[in-house]
Amino acid sequence: MIAAIKPSGANTRGLLAYLYGPGRQDEHLDPHIVAGFAMLAMPDPGRDERATLTELGHYLDEPVRLRNSEFGQPVTDHVWHCPVRAAPEDRHLSDTEWGEIARRIVHAAGIAPEGDDLACRWIAVRHADDHIHILATTVREDGRRPKLHNSGTRVGDECREIEKDYGLRQLKKGDKTATRRPTQAEMHKAERLGWEQPAKQWLEDRIRAAIPHATNPEELLAYLEADDVAVKPRRGPSGDLLGYAVGRPGDVNENGEQIYHAGGKVALDLSLPKLQARLATSPPPEEHPTARRARNITPWHRATDALDTFYAELTDATGDTGDTGRDARAQAHIAALGELIEVTAQRAPAQLRAELQAASRAFARAQRSRIRAEDRAADTVRIAARDIVHTATGPDGSALAALLAAMVWATILAGRWHEAHDHAHQADAARQTLHHLQDAAHRALAPSLAELEHRRPKEEARRTLATDVRAAVPEHAQRILTDPSWPALATVLADAEAGGHKPHQLLKQAAAQRELTTARQPARVLITRIQHTSRNPVPNPRAEAARRRSTQTSALQAGVPQPTSVHTAPAASPGGLTPGADRHSPTR
Repeated sequence: MIAAIKPSGANTRGLLAYLYGPGRQDEHLDPHIVAGFAMLAMPDPGRDERATLTELGHYLDEPVRLRNSEFGQPVTDHVWHCPVRAAPEDRHLSDTEWGEIARRIVHAAGIAPEGDDLACRWIAVRHADDHIHILATTVREDGRRPKLHNSGTRVGDECREIEKDYGLRQLKKGDKTATRRPTQAEMHKAERLGWEQPAKQWLEDRIRAAIPHATNPEELLAYLEADDVAVKPRRGPSGDLLGYAVGRPGDVNENGEQIYHAGGKVALDLSLPKLQARLATSPPPEEHPTARRARNITPWHRATDALDTFYAELTDATGDTGDTGRDARAQAHIAALGELIEVTAQRAPAQLRAELQAASRAFARAQRSRIRAEDRAADTVRIAARDIVHTATGPDGSALAALLAAMVWATILAGRWHEAHDHAHQADAARQTLHHLQDAAHRALAPSLAELEHRRPKEEARRTLATDVRAAVPEHAQRILTDPSWPALATVLADAEAGGHKPHQLLKQAAAQRELTTARQPARVLITRIQHTSRNPVPNPRAEAARRRSTQTSALQAGVPQPTSVHTAPAASPGGLTPGADRHSPTR
């Protein structure tokens, strides 16, 4: 059940005309009063043909007129309007039940507390099966104004109790971090102008898409202006940025003037202070380009590696919900994950973009909670997202599949963390995101999977690799070996072994990074993880020792002090065989 409080100005008669009228599309049927402050004396135009809307309006406004005549300063904001709607799947409620619900709502709001004979005047009008409208005038019989502060929260809490008492669909309790729903006027305006989204939703999408492209608020505003967003900065005398507002081109008022919305009104986490804390990252030590190329590191690989820190933080914070420091770091990592999902959607191949954009929009609700984020804790993930934005090349198939699989697991952990902290709406958003990411990951892996299955190892090699599976992950071995993707996983393990890796160790490492109990297809999960960790061959020990000696010689010539002892790797196996090469041939 949803109750939406809407201050409606001073025209009581005008709102009554809507409630008793035919509706915008003739959807109003049999309008009548089901409850009110004084049912015996109240005229009801829906049941008494002699009663008029004007008479009813005067009756409701009488305390307002008395106050205005006594105090001289007129009250101009006295109309209180609250539609109360049941869910589509809820049972049909009778007039008596709707009347009881209306009394509970006005009591919770402070309009008419139970037993208060001097409360505000109000009525509840029903003109459809699934909802009522409560109209009240916010001047009490004693001339005072009611205390309505936080009435929305109290009414929402009462709706949750009403759902339990009447056996209705039970919604989750809010935490005041959700973006405000578009009003009917905003939705009608978008429809009239041919927009797919109301202005504020459009602006939220544009701001979130711009965040990974900026390192400070000034860059963010410049990016938004370049993206055809109307930007209105607020600056102090020194020129420092104090706030900002944004507008959608074509969203104008009756005078033709651009309508602007403050960033914090678009979404709570998009205010200037929140963005300043989020954008100010500490850059990591710069890695030498030669070393980066030698390890075959691309921004897509770095993003997958960065999520390892995410796993550690979320796992620790989920297990200990009382540690505020861990929770602050976890909240920061979840916000950074949202940025990573967004940039992946921007740079992914066209066939995956729509699914990933839907994932990004869904995860926006999971990014914020009442827990204050320690933003610097997630700099590794956030910088990885920025690196993807600025890379000149798109991902290869295996790198993208590995990153999407890593984001699937990260989203599962985010959902678990929110559930552990009773963040019901955020947990729902994480589940919605998960469906989109899983679909995208499945489609991204499909071409690579077909190629791997085509190159499956010979039967003898598969039997040997199956032994490795049983030894490394015995509790999941049966599911892995019966998974339709097992031949592709065998190919990945054989390729890794040919590069000097040990299949047994790779399997144990991958299983430790992502538990397999909840995995629908454990072999697919292992494929992406093992492809990522084994993408580089194990270095030849002799070549590695020669490289170290060369590095030391160059450093000494440059006058750089060196440690007194140097650890060297053990010598290569006789004949230069790579580890595991004597077990079987990976020839396909």
